[in-house]
Amino acid sequence: MAEEQLPLFDRPEGASPEEDVPSPGLTPQAPLHAAIAAFGVHMRRVDFALNTIKSFLGDLSLLERYLGREVEIGTIATEDLRRFMQYLRHGRGVPCTLKSYSRRLTTLKVFFGWLAEAGVLGHDPAAPLVHQPAASPLPQVLFDEQVERALEAARRLAADPKRPDPRPLFLLSLILQTGIKKSECLSLQYGDFDLSDPAAPAVWIRYKDPRRRHKERKIAVASSLPALLRAYVEAYRPRPTLFPCTGRNLEYVLRHIAQLAGLEGGLSFETLRWTCALRDFRSGMDPDRLRRKLGVSEITWEDSLAKLQALAANPL
Repeated sequence: MAEEQLPLFDRPEGASPEEDVPSPGLTPQAPLHAAIAAFGVHMRRVDFALNTIKSFLGDLSLLERYLGREVEIGTIATEDLRRFMQYLRHGRGVPCTLKSYSRRLTTLKVFFGWLAEAGVLGHDPAAPLVHQPAASPLPQVLFDEQVERALEAARRLAADPKRPDPRPLFLLSLILQTGIKKSECLSLQYGDFDLSDPAAPAVWIRYKDPRRRHKERKIAVASSLPALLRAYVEAYRPRPTLFPCTGRNLEYVLRHIAQLAGLEGGLSFETLRWTCALRDFRSGMDPDRLRRKLGVSEITWEDSLAKLQALAANPL
């Protein structure tokens, strides 16, 4: 999450690396410029953001000018990359902010990691490089006591004798348990919930855009959520999606919960998303499983994981 909080799937669950990273047709003797061109094709194929593609190719053009465009990729060593990063900071004569330095190091890790994973290189020369991301604020999360206050406020709304409203409790519980993004929440349909096993309900996160179907995944939810889902559907009869409203409308629902619960920091999808991630991390969920649950790309996961580790650390 370079400056963005868990922008969240790289690879559908169960897919093998070979299915995700087909051979780019390169060998260790390939010149650097050919490998960079093939990497550009790869990034477009797997639907990298246009700004990311532009930034990564710009960073690699600096590497190409530093090492030479004809250098064989199999001869590039970790020490070459260390000297390149030192050159960017102190020898290029152009200011290099911590943020730019961090992104360029990420570029090297993604590029050489791709070459290694695709079987072109026997090892990843960028792997030993230490990532020093630009300092950014830790995301806002809820303490356990605040979570309980929010849930209790939502329960009061659901049990109101005059105007019972089950939507706040269902929405809050759903996000706390799944950590899904607002856009993913707005796309949900009733049929996305797998309720076939009462002891192990789950929800499918789906994408209509074929280019984004690699982000689809199935997330387990608590056995208590189906009852909240049914109460919400019975009261609202939503069609065709589960939340046929704007994202701003759902933010208002969360804001109302926060007001009733006395949460001065408010509630948002991002706060709940990070809270879900932190609770799963503290419970011992495998980091890569958590990454896939949240839909965080491998490119941004390093920074996201560091933030979770900081949030979960014991007091000094």
